[in-house]
Amino acid sequence: MNAPELLVGINTGDDAAVYQLSDDIALVQTVDFFPPIVDDPYQYGAIAVANSLSDVYAMGGKPLIALNIVCFPVAMDRAILGEILRGGQDKATEAGILIVGGHTIDDAEPKYGLSVTGLVKPGAHVCNVGARPGDVLVLTKPIGTGIITTAGKAATVRPKALEEAIRIMATLNAAASEAMVEVGVNACTDVTGFGLLGHLLPMATGSNVSATIHMSSVPILPDAIALAEEGVVPGGTHRNLEDVSPSVDWATDIAEVERLLLSDAQTSGGLLISVSSDKAATLMEALQQRGVESAVIVGEVTEAAEKPIRVTR
Repeated sequence: MNAPELLVGINTGDDAAVYQLSDDIALVQTVDFFPPIVDDPYQYGAIAVANSLSDVYAMGGKPLIALNIVCFPVAMDRAILGEILRGGQDKATEAGILIVGGHTIDDAEPKYGLSVTGLVKPGAHVCNVGARPGDVLVLTKPIGTGIITTAGKAATVRPKALEEAIRIMATLNAAASEAMVEVGVNACTDVTGFGLLGHLLPMATGSNVSATIHMSSVPILPDAIALAEEGVVPGGTHRNLEDVSPSVDWATDIAEVERLLLSDAQTSGGLLISVSSDKAATLMEALQQRGVESAVIVGEVTEAAEKPIRVTR
C-alpha cells in the first residue's frame, strides 16, 4: 500500500514506523517484548521498558505514551508480576512517558514489553539507511549482554559482571538520541537481537555502501570474552553469526570468539550511528556532555564493495 503519510514503513526493516500527521508532527510507533533475561523481576521489567523505548530513540523521536504487553502464567505468584510491572513503571517514569494501559494473557512463559507511541518532526527523523561513504560509525554501549545473561542463567558469571550488564541494559538511549538529533547524523539503528553486525548489515546494504568495523575499537562488557572462550554463548548468537558471515570480509586475525561477540544477541543495546566525519568530534562531545561515557568510534563507511561489511583488527 502506497501512503505518502507513511514516511518510514517496513521496506528497510527500520526500528519503528513513522507516520506524518502535519508539517510539524509525525507519529513514531513500535512494539517489543521478550521473556526474562535476568532472574530479578524488577530488573527484568526495567530492562524490557528501556529496550522497548530504544526503537523510538533510534529514530530520533521522543516517546510519549505506551501500553503494557504482558504474558504471564495464571499459576505463578502474582507478586512476581507486580515486581515486573513496578520495574517497568519506574523506568517509564525515568523516561518521562506515561503507561496508559495494556493487555495481559495467560502464557506458560512470562513475557513483557511495550507498544510505544512517540513524536518526531517530519524530515528530522533518523532512519537505518542513509549512511554515506566517509561517515564514521559510533557505538554508544558495549556489547556482550547476550553472553553475560546466558552465563547469569547458568550461575557461571561473576556478580559484578552481571551487575554491569544489567546497568547497561537498563540505561535509556534517550541521551544518545538527543545528542545525535542535536548534531545531525545520516543513519542510526539500535543494536539488539541480531547483534552489532546483524544490525549494521541492513544499514550498509540499504544505504548502498560498505562498512568497516575495527575489532580493537569495539567496547566489550567485562568477562564476555572469557565466557565466550569457555563456550558460554547463546544459540541466537551462533545463528546470527551464521546468517551474517557470508556478507562479511573477515581479516584473518579475527578469532571465532571475536566473531561471535560481534554477532552476540543484545538486549537494550546501544545506538549505532553513522555520522559524517566532519561532525564526528562534535557528536562525541555531545554524547560525553550527556553522560554517554561508553560511546566510541568503531569504524567507518566506504564505497560499496563486494561484501557489505569488513572486520579488521
